[in-house]
Amino acid sequence: MSLLHTFILGIVEGITEFLPISSTGHLILTAHTLNIKQTEFLKSFEITIQLGAILAVVVLYWKTLIKGWGIWKRILVAFLPTACIGVILYKLIKKFLLGNNAVVLWSLFIGGILLVVFEFFYREKADACDSMDSISYKQSFSIGLFQSVAMIPGVSRAAATIIGGLSLGLKRKTIVEFSFLLAIPTMLAATALDLVRSANAFNAHQFFLLCIGFFVSFAVAAVTIKFLLRFIKRHNFMVFGIYRICIAILFWFVLK
Repeated sequence: MSLLHTFILGIVEGITEFLPISSTGHLILTAHTLNIKQTEFLKSFEITIQLGAILAVVVLYWKTLIKGWGIWKRILVAFLPTACIGVILYKLIKKFLLGNNAVVLWSLFIGGILLVVFEFFYREKADACDSMDSISYKQSFSIGLFQSVAMIPGVSRAAATIIGGLSLGLKRKTIVEFSFLLAIPTMLAATALDLVRSANAFNAHQFFLLCIGFFVSFAVAAVTIKFLLRFIKRHNFMVFGIYRICIAILFWFVLK
């Protein structure tokens, strides 16, 4: 894995982490396109550089995070399902799902169809929850259950939480921002779990590549977050569903 590969994967992560198109899925497909050999380090790299994108959330939302203990409690409640399921299924996911192109493509394709269908029929209610402080703990936990599905590569954590939040009665901006913040404990836990179990197998050069990927994804993610907040003021996510379907079909032909 070269330094150029590291930059490319960092850019892909920064763009895709908060869009409903699956960052993990895109990292796996990008690695395949670049002929990067599937190794335990690559799998750990794909998990760890997500922290760079999460740092962008911390930087952009630091005031909310400092002042909003009520929001933090809701985030932690939403994080619980993923934490429990993730610890139980960690080995299964890393061994059999990460790096599996078939799983990624089917997840992208089916998720794209579901996203298009959902947006076609979805109509926001007048009394939809318009602030993160107003999200109930029951809604928070339910959003966490939706997020848990995204442990399957290609599903998209952002898509799962956003669709879950919208179906539970949250306004689009509210669930998008809640999804941003929910990524903090989720990705911290995923990275910490992986590093604790795998870090002793990395050499100095590999740690250097992790640092480069981290900072590249951070810079790109900050731009992506600002773009998404502007985008949702006038648009829904149907275009991302169509994109998912197209990219899945394209790679089906490429990977044959």
